[in-house]
Amino acid sequence: MVFDTTQTLAQFIETGQAARTHAGEAQSGDLAFLKGGPWGLLAAAIDGLGHGPEAADAAQIACEALAQEPHRPIWRLFQRCHDARNGSRGVALTVAFFNHGNTLTWAGVGNVEGTLLRKQPLSGHTQENVRLWGGVVGYRMPPLRLSMLPLRKGDTVILTTDGVRGGFADSLNLDDSAQMIADHILNRHAKNTDDALVLVIRFLGEGE
Repeated sequence: MVFDTTQTLAQFIETGQAARTHAGEAQSGDLAFLKGGPWGLLAAAIDGLGHGPEAADAAQIACEALAQEPHRPIWRLFQRCHDARNGSRGVALTVAFFNHGNTLTWAGVGNVEGTLLRKQPLSGHTQENVRLWGGVVGYRMPPLRLSMLPLRKGDTVILTTDGVRGGFADSLNLDDSAQMIADHILNRHAKNTDDALVLVIRFLGEGE
C-alpha cells in the first residue's frame, strides 16, 4: 500500500484498512492504494483476478501504475493500469479521488464495490454506490463515465473487494473510527473463499 501521511492530509481525511489473505496463500491479490498531495487524495482498491501469486502480481502492477502519476485524471489512471498489464491476469479496480474542497469523483471496473455513507443525508439519501462498469482492467477496458458527488464532514467512503459480502452498511456505527469500521466489516462479512480487503476513507473537511 502507498500512503501519504502529510499533516494536510491528516486534517483532511481519516483512513482505515483491513485485509485477509485466502487460506493457503502467502500473498494477497487484493491491495489498497492511498496517495495524497497538494492536489488531494487518490484512493483505490485493487483485486487481482483469482488469488495466489499471479493475482498478487497483477494487483502490484496496477498499484505501481497508479503511483506513477496519481494526480492525473481518473480515466487516464485506468488506462495507465490497463496498459501496464504486461502479461498479468488483469484486475478489478475502483478509484476514488477526494479534492481538498468537498467533492468525491469515482468509478469502478469489475466488482470492487464503493459505498458512500452520509453522516448528514443530502436529499434524503443516506447511501450511494459507485457505478461499476463491466470488464477487466488489463484485458477488456470498457468506456468509463465518472460520477462526481458532494461531500460533507463525516461522510464515509468504503471500498470492498468481492471477498467481502455486501449488506454491511446497516450494522455500522459511523461514530466509530475508520479503522474500527474496517475491522468490523472484515470480521463479520469476509468470505472464506477469496482474498478480502476493506478500505475506509472518512472526509474530515467542513464542506458546505
